[in-house]
Amino acid sequence: MKIDGKKIAQTIYDELKIKIQDSPTKPCLWAILVWDSASPSLRYIKQKRKFAEQIWMEFTLFHYPADISESSLLDHIKEINKDNSVSGYIVQLPLPQHIDTHKIFQAIDPSKDIDWFHPLNQWKLMLWDESWFIPCTPKWILRLLNEYDITLAWKKVVILGRSNIVWKPMALLCINAWATVVSCNSQTPDFTMYTKDADIVILATGQAHILTESMIGSNTVVIDVGFSIIDWKLQWDATYDTILKQWNLITPVPGWVGPMTVAMLIEQCYIAHQKSLWKRKQ
Repeated sequence: MKIDGKKIAQTIYDELKIKIQDSPTKPCLWAILVWDSASPSLRYIKQKRKFAEQIWMEFTLFHYPADISESSLLDHIKEINKDNSVSGYIVQLPLPQHIDTHKIFQAIDPSKDIDWFHPLNQWKLMLWDESWFIPCTPKWILRLLNEYDITLAWKKVVILGRSNIVWKPMALLCINAWATVVSCNSQTPDFTMYTKDADIVILATGQAHILTESMIGSNTVVIDVGFSIIDWKLQWDATYDTILKQWNLITPVPGWVGPMTVAMLIEQCYIAHQKSLWKRKQ
């Protein structure tokens, strides 16, 4: 059965729109893009702008040339950190090679770090502290499971991948929720022995059709967030059509990862705005 994430995302947007309408000030989401005008990252930025403005959230894009110096970019980030009109902001990746990505992440104000890149926010997750922000894609996966009344406690969860954005935080969040977690990657000899017995399989490998219907049980929930491009066509980690036919719960491909992750980003910007208002009242 297809998991209808878009319906849940629209509900989130509708609720946020009402909250923003009743708020004394509007949240403001800022985006920093360092690249030329032909960058594919512009497509992702436009998507974030579209949904932010749909719920009456302000959106500002700072588009810097690809040859901007690292020091100049850091100076701009310091100014954004001090600007009370900015609720939360993102630094769109990738950055040009001459800029140290980790330096940029460390310069972001953790209270405005809605994309979960600052070491402090990452460290908090390690200590089971989810009082601030968690990464958007894993957050959406948790929301999705919750909406379908799928609890993680005592479940066997297999995560395929090795990324800092999905794999590591997703494993931590599942552990924090009392799941039994198995992490697999390209060096795992035979991960079928784990996926066959899994209650939930989360895919983030970027390897086309690495999971087929014969590699999972009849009740396994499949969450696919990994994709690759082969012969100019988008290919997902799971063989969606055949897995869907055997009645497993599975996320649709394509069409859910980008919009749903953006929903979490915008929600976190709203949360950052509310916390900022509360802080200023103290």
